[in-house]
Parts: sequence; C-alpha cells; structure tokens
Amino acid sequence: MNMQVKNSSRPLWHFHGGLHIDDHKAVSLQQPLKALSLPDILVVPLQQHIGEIPDLLVKAGDQVKKGQLIADPGSYISAALHAPTSGTVVDIAERVITHPSGLTSPCVIIQPDGKDEWFAGLPEPLDYQTCSPAELGQRIRWAGIVGLGGATFPSSVKLNPGPDKTIKTLIINGAECEPYITCDDMLMQTRAADIISGIKIVMHMLSAEECLIGVEDNKPLAIQALQQALEADADARIEVVRIPTIYPSGGEKQLIRILTGKEVPSHGLPANIGIVCHNVATIVAIDDAIKRGKPLISRIVTVTGAGIRQPGNYEVINGTPIGHLINQAGGLNADADRMILGGPMMGHTLKNEQIPLTKGANCILLTTKQEIPPTSAPVACIRCGKCAEVCPVQLLPQQLYWFAKARDLDKAQDYNLFDCIECGCCSHVCPSHIPLVQYYRYAKTEIWTKEEEKRKSDHARQRHEFRQARLERLEAEKKARLRKSKEALEKKKSAGSDDKVVDPKKAAIEAAMKRAAEKKKKLQEAGQAPANTSNLTEDQLKQIEAAEKRRKGE
Repeated sequence: MNMQVKNSSRPLWHFHGGLHIDDHKAVSLQQPLKALSLPDILVVPLQQHIGEIPDLLVKAGDQVKKGQLIADPGSYISAALHAPTSGTVVDIAERVITHPSGLTSPCVIIQPDGKDEWFAGLPEPLDYQTCSPAELGQRIRWAGIVGLGGATFPSSVKLNPGPDKTIKTLIINGAECEPYITCDDMLMQTRAADIISGIKIVMHMLSAEECLIGVEDNKPLAIQALQQALEADADARIEVVRIPTIYPSGGEKQLIRILTGKEVPSHGLPANIGIVCHNVATIVAIDDAIKRGKPLISRIVTVTGAGIRQPGNYEVINGTPIGHLINQAGGLNADADRMILGGPMMGHTLKNEQIPLTKGANCILLTTKQEIPPTSAPVACIRCGKCAEVCPVQLLPQQLYWFAKARDLDKAQDYNLFDCIECGCCSHVCPSHIPLVQYYRYAKTEIWTKEEEKRKSDHARQRHEFRQARLERLEAEKKARLRKSKEALEKKKSAGSDDKVVDPKKAAIEAAMKRAAEKKKKLQEAGQAPANTSNLTEDQLKQIEAAEKRRKGE
C-alpha cells in the first residue's frame, strides 16, 4: 500500500504489522557528544563479528600502539582487530562477553599507558575515485569494519555482492527505530558530511545508480544536518527520505520495503533484488578507513534510562568495561534495577559491569522497576492472534512457539523460523506474557548446534572414509604387484628351459664351481698340479696359480 509522506515527493510503502511505541529518545539527546576517558584496563574480545575468529598477532608482554593490528582475519568471513590505544598486552585470557548466554571468549587484555599514541605504520589515505572496488575492499577488510547496526557482519564481504549481481540502489539505514537508542541520531547530527562522503565511496564500489537515506521523522535535527550536507555536496544521486516512525522500520527488509516497495525473498539477500543496505555508523567507519587510514576502534554508545544519572551519548573505544562507561555517566541511581545491552525490544540483560563493550554495542540501558516492570509469569496461550497481527515478517508466531516448545525443529524451519528478525513485537503484545522471542532464539541455537555437530560428524566420516579408501587402494596395489610378479614367473617357466628362472645363489655357486674346474684343468695340462685335483677348493687353486707365477718370475 502506498502512502505519501510530508515534505517528500517520493512514494513510500508500509510493511505488515509493527508497533507505535514511546521512543524515550529525548532523555539522551540533552547533552552534546562526549569523549570517554581511558579506562584502567581494556578487554578486547577476538569474537566481535559474525564469522571466524581472527588470528592473534600479539602475546602477553607486547607493547602496542593505537590502531596497531592485533588480530588478522584468517578467513573470508572474519574481521580484523586493532589496539584501541597504546599500552601493554598483559594477558590473553577467557572473559565473559556481551552474549545473551553469558559465554566466555578469548580476549586481548591491554593496560593503557595513558599516552594514546597512534601506530606509525597506518596506511596512507586513498583517493577512492582512482581505486578499484577490490583495493577499497581490502582497505575496509584491514580496518576491521563490520555492520554497526547490530548484525556485525563483515562489511568487506557485504560490499562484494559478486559479478552476477547488479546493484542499482544503496540504502543507508538511519531509522534507528529501537526505543531509547540515539547513537545514530547523534552521529548524523555531528558527522553528516562524513556520511555523505562515505556514501560516495560505497556507491563507487557498487556502481550504484542512487542512494536513499531513510531517517524516521522523529529525528528532525539529523534530517536537517544531512540535507545541509547534501546541499553543500550537490550530488543528485543521493536523497534523504523522511519515513514514518513505526517499530521496526529499521529492520533491513522493512526499510527496503518502505523505501522501494520491494520484498526481499525468504532466505534471500537484498543483493538478489539489486539493493545493498548499510547503517550510517558503518558508512562513517568506511570513510575513516579510506580517507584517513584509520581502523574501527571506537563508536558512539548511548547510555540512557531512568537508572543512570547523566544519560547521553559517548565516544567509546573498543574493549571498555561497561562499569567505566557507567561511572563516566555519573553512576547509577539508587533505584536502578536492570542493565540491558541494546534497547528494550531486542536487547538482553547483563549481570556483570566488567563485560567489555564491542563493535556491535550501541546502547547501555539502565532501567528502574517503574520504568520497565518485571516480566509477569507466563500463562497458557489463549490463541488471540495478536502476535500474528504485529509480526513485520508475516510469520505465524503462535505456531513457531508451539514447535519451538515441543522441540519440533524441522517443523519450525518449515514455518520460516529463520525469517524472524527477533524484533520482539510478538512478545510485547502477548497478553499471556509468553517470552516468544526467547523460544525462537532457543530454537535457532538448537538448529545451529545440530548443524554444527552434523558438519563435524560429516567431516569425521569423510576423513574415515578417505583413510579406508587409501588403505584399500594401497592393499589393492600391493596385490596387483604380487599378482603381476607371479604371472611373470609362470610365463617364464612355461617358455622352456632357456627361459627358466634360476635361483641367484644357486647360479653363483655353479659359476664358481665351473671356474674352479677350468683352472684345475689348466694346471693339470701344465703339469703343475696333481692329476687328482677334484677335491681342491677354488682358494687352493688360486694359491697354486699364484705360486707358479712367482716361480716363473724368478
């Protein structure tokens, strides 16, 4: 369905479902962007992205500088890591990371020296217009840039859709639809010109014809800043589009639907329909890497909620413990109840203030019981259907819930479980207070675990089958050689006495006896040996022959 939006000539569409909820954004926009002081210790997890863990390049005791590469991507889908400041690597150890399960991961622990000195070997800035997409992609890969909207997928991979895909439209996600979070809003207000600059780099890489920057209409200052930057740049290919404020308009597929009316196919990618989508923070990181030679070592993080004394947005370096950020924001209020990484809809509760902030961390939400009441105990589903009404992906949340609860994972996949974006709309409206998204996350994790176990099992089976095949091949080759030798012997035997095979030892003895007989005969004819020499050995005959030669020589 089309709908016109005020101050925009571009037709817009809407997606199914969604929610109109209080955004609570003004509370963290009352202060300007602040820089955070250096913490006493930095904990930099190796796993901060989707894909393989990068290869560690440092060890305990090493001195590092700001921006120095400390972990190199070992596979295609991976991301580099750099030292967030100068200091000493004091340990490589397991630490709890910002994961819903509370799992640990290997981390590089750095003690800052307070100098914050940049690494001298940073690459030179690039002129993107004279560089190939491959060269620019290598720089982005070196910089360790991942999707900063929350997905943390390596950007160099996303910017290489393949030769079989033609990208017409680049979409920049400035919607920031999750309540409370304002880090992207602040970024658009403060670095609008860098966003436009980064967009032009990405358009060059993708050969895109147009770029649409989607921003919700509850961010007037951000929209104004972007429009002013565009007027100064005068690139007609780029357009700022004001979109209605509805959650979750910031979902990739939902934003594409709003701006273009196109649907990304189930289990498909936007590139399949000629579109690539990036977050505004990712675009700024790309601009920093290409034009300034800087890796991704910091980002803006929102600290907000009724539980914090000085809510606002802070520039935070990678690996900063959450507790340090909370202290810089004035500390907790007495009635602070929960600490959430992310927003109230898609975030998850954290228990430990020493957990480090990573590339994908965009908000720390500190709430009170009055602000977000404790979750009520779930009761039986009443089949009201409200969850299906608000689902932006048009799934059947109730059915997925039953399948996940019963661990019927195959059936859950049949009902497109992996199309769920975990936006939390269904849980928000459920009158039975069923934590539906938790069931979906559980089911996805179980499926991923089973697939990983199957992959390992298949790999072990293939190795065993390969070994068995190798042993069988060697045995067959051995039997073939023996059979060939046997056939050759039988062939020689059947060819007659001339072709008979003689035992080497027997042949040597016969040859020696023949030589001895010939020497005996010669000595007898010369009269130098007794007539009966049949019992003399070959050595004795040699001695007689030598004595005869000496006698003649005299």
